[in-house]
Amino acid sequence: MAFQQPYSILIVDDEEHIRKLLKLFLKKEGWIVEEASDGINGLFKAMQYNYSMILLDRNLPGMDGLEFCRELKKKKSTPVIMLSACGEEDDRLDGFQAGSDDYVVKPFSPRELMYRIKAIIRRTSEFAYRALQRKQTPDLTLPGLVFDYDSRQVIAGNSKVKLTFREYELLRFMAANINQPISREDLMRRIWGYQSLGDYRTIDTHVKRIREKLNRVHPESASLIQTVWGIGYCLMNPAAETI
Repeated sequence: MAFQQPYSILIVDDEEHIRKLLKLFLKKEGWIVEEASDGINGLFKAMQYNYSMILLDRNLPGMDGLEFCRELKKKKSTPVIMLSACGEEDDRLDGFQAGSDDYVVKPFSPRELMYRIKAIIRRTSEFAYRALQRKQTPDLTLPGLVFDYDSRQVIAGNSKVKLTFREYELLRFMAANINQPISREDLMRRIWGYQSLGDYRTIDTHVKRIREKLNRVHPESASLIQTVWGIGYCLMNPAAETI
C-alpha cells in the first residue's frame, strides 16, 4: 500500500541504470522523484529543497558520498541512505560517521531498500511528533551524562557530544529503558522501524560510534553502555535500578 502523503526522494547516483531502477519502484508509490548524477549537483539540490529522503551513492564524481553527507548534515537533518559496493565494517563506520541514517551494500534488493526507506520515513515522522510531546519532559541525568530533550543534546562530563540523528535516538531509547537489557532486534525495530533478518551490524556499528564519541570527552560515560552478551545492550545507572 502506498503512503498517503506524496513524499519526495532525491536519488544521487552516477549509474543511470541504478537511478532508473530506483525511480521505477519509487514512482509506484506515487512519490516525487528527482535525480542527480554527481555529488556537486546533488548537494545543490539537497540544500535548496526539503526532501523526505536522499538515496546517496558513496562513490560519486565531483564530490564523494561521504563528503556530500558531511556537508549536508551541517545544515539539514534530511534522512540519508548510503548505497555502496564497499561493505566492510570500516566502510560502514565511515558512512555512519559522515551522518548517513542507513547503509545498504550493492548489489541490493529493491524491495528491501523500499522497506528500509518507508521505515525510516515513518520513524522520522514519529520522532518529530514525539519531540513535540516531550517539550515539557524533564532532563535525564546519569553519572556524568545528561540528556537535554528539548535541544536534543547529550552532555558527557561538561562537554556536548555531537551525535547523528540515529545515534541520539538509539542512546535516548536506552536511557528510557535504564538498567534494562535491550535486544538488538528490539533496537532495530524501535529505532529503524524494521527487522534486520539477523544482521545486526548496523546496531553494533552505531553503538561503537557512540562509545567512541563519549570516550573522547568523558570515558566514564562511555562505560555506562554495557554489552549484554547474547542479548544486546544496556545503559546503566549505577546510582539506582530505575529512573
